[in-house]
Amino acid sequence: MRILFPGIIGLSILTISAARADWRQFRGDSTSAVAADVAISGDPAQPEIEWSQPLPGRGLSSPIIVGDQVIVTASSGYQQTRLHVLSFDLADGGLQWERQYWATGRTASHPKTCVAAPTPASDGERIFAFYSSNDLACLDLDGNLLWYRGLTFDFPNASNSLGMSSSLVIADGTVVAMVENDSDSFTTGIDPENGEERWRIERPRAANWTSPALWNAGETTLVLLQSSKGVSAVDPHTGETVWEYSDGASTIPSLVAVDGLAFVPSNGLTAIRPGQTTLDVAEIVWQEGSLSPGTASPIVHDGSVFVLSKPNVLTRAAAEDGKTQWKSRLTGNFSGSPVIAGNLLYAFNEDGTGHVVDIANRGETLGTIDLGETVLSTPAVADGALFIRSDGHLWKIAGK
Repeated sequence: MRILFPGIIGLSILTISAARADWRQFRGDSTSAVAADVAISGDPAQPEIEWSQPLPGRGLSSPIIVGDQVIVTASSGYQQTRLHVLSFDLADGGLQWERQYWATGRTASHPKTCVAAPTPASDGERIFAFYSSNDLACLDLDGNLLWYRGLTFDFPNASNSLGMSSSLVIADGTVVAMVENDSDSFTTGIDPENGEERWRIERPRAANWTSPALWNAGETTLVLLQSSKGVSAVDPHTGETVWEYSDGASTIPSLVAVDGLAFVPSNGLTAIRPGQTTLDVAEIVWQEGSLSPGTASPIVHDGSVFVLSKPNVLTRAAAEDGKTQWKSRLTGNFSGSPVIAGNLLYAFNEDGTGHVVDIANRGETLGTIDLGETVLSTPAVADGALFIRSDGHLWKIAGK
């Protein structure tokens, strides 16, 4: 099902100034979870809440930041059939607007997750909100609905009894949505202007909660799709597979691609790159069984890879060969992934305790902050602050 609003689509939309760095999709614009040039303001050992705002219903999706807006999704109602998109002012947390829609697809999910699990995305002009019910809404920055896709109407067997959670990614002007499950499993490229399908490719029939990552291939960008079968590098314009890695991979933590290598949760952790003599098979650079991520996705920064394994061990290893450099124990269990801002790593456990970790000093915890609510999401970084959500609240956190 597709609902279009052509009169609105044709409007000229003001593009947000690039003066303030945005965080427009899951794990940031580059999907790397690193904001090396955005240090959190104040004393990192004393993080504090700058503001907080209540949220309706439930949500595991991460916030995204577009200009002076913090965008977050939620789902409410006994069966989570009410879908929310909310915009808050970045500076003071004031609610700018809220839009609500009815879910058109299945809303059943495991009690730990919910319908608002996928993180929304933005191209700087529009907001794309995706849900476990396979509903995809496109809004302008003022909250006006531009178009709406109920993918379950087109593909009624595309569902997962435990709930879907793959986030959107925007690559070279295409919105890429992973709808991978045990039945009608596919990934599709959507035209952001009108919601039309540009391409759709069949994917392995297996439940999959990973999210796409971006691969910088010189003048072009490829989308890396991870599944139980491995990794496929896909052209976002055509859906054509450019190269593959077929030695299997996790279906929960997602890969990350940095500096010509992709670090895949596979056989522990596997570093791959396109083959030197052919582009259809990826070359394995190294595999390290001891670097097995838990639920959290790995991060690569400054020549090192950081892996948060179960239940709470943070390991730093050399990105070039996977050799361990140090290990540090945090507290609690982690469902969301950590982020790096400046030269510090920030990780929130399920109990809502945020850890500030000095990755330059063998993983020493410099400080913590207790939000007092269950946190299952991944932070966003912008404006010298962290933005994190639970079911109940959205917080902006900065140094004291």
